[in-house]
Amino acid sequence: MRLTVFISWFAAWVLLATTSRWSAAAEPALAPDFSRYLEGKYLFERNCVVCHGVRGDGNGELVPTLTPRPRSFREGVFKFRTTPLGKLPTEDDLRHTIRTGLSGTAMGMFTQLSEDDVTNVIEYVKSFSRRWRKVENYAAPLAFPEAPAWMADAGQKAAHAVKGGALFQANCASCHGPAADGKGAAALALKDIWGQPARPSDLRQPHLRCGDRAEDIYRVLATGLNGTAMVSFESLLSAEQRWEVIAWISTQKLPGVPTLGGAPPRQIAKSK
Repeated sequence: MRLTVFISWFAAWVLLATTSRWSAAAEPALAPDFSRYLEGKYLFERNCVVCHGVRGDGNGELVPTLTPRPRSFREGVFKFRTTPLGKLPTEDDLRHTIRTGLSGTAMGMFTQLSEDDVTNVIEYVKSFSRRWRKVENYAAPLAFPEAPAWMADAGQKAAHAVKGGALFQANCASCHGPAADGKGAAALALKDIWGQPARPSDLRQPHLRCGDRAEDIYRVLATGLNGTAMVSFESLLSAEQRWEVIAWISTQKLPGVPTLGGAPPRQIAKSK
């Protein structure tokens, strides 16, 4: 059944590719690769089915034991990306999640897979949602600035953190709580698009699902988290203000909690 659906899907992609007005330079690689699909199906069934389910709907056999629930790929909605809010992730975004996992979840690090294996799995994951078939759902990754110099100076960082604290209380506390512990007034009522409770992150913890580095938090402030109440602050806060919020969050980290400190940096474009 899945093979028949894929053949129909592949034919539709060929038609789209031949009729699209996009230039070759601007057009994402929409047409699926049949050989990669088959290899990816095999790898998905060996490594991913128990959590994400045979249909990619997040209803694998281990679901009753897992909190949070595994991601459903049927909607084509992904939280962790370098692309604008509402857009599909890049293949590098998906590759990063597969390689490094997500802290606090059952999504582990699949370091045993080769680069080719990961590419094949991504090709198969794309087959679960129609969103991958429409060019309007694609976007180039955002360009993220490097941390300002004052982040490396304790005195200057403390001064900026004071400003960041005020910004956090005005923009983030209703969900994440005044102390950044994830216990804001709105926290208990929040749900994601899958109808599951979407409790805001306790930002005091050493390991966040987005990553352990200040740059990872900045990325989330810029992109938001698709499918959740976490919006993009790209147009709400300036780059300087976002770094100030991050500086304040760093002052709230729980004392005496060890950190890994070796999380691999995400490969992202830098703004000019």
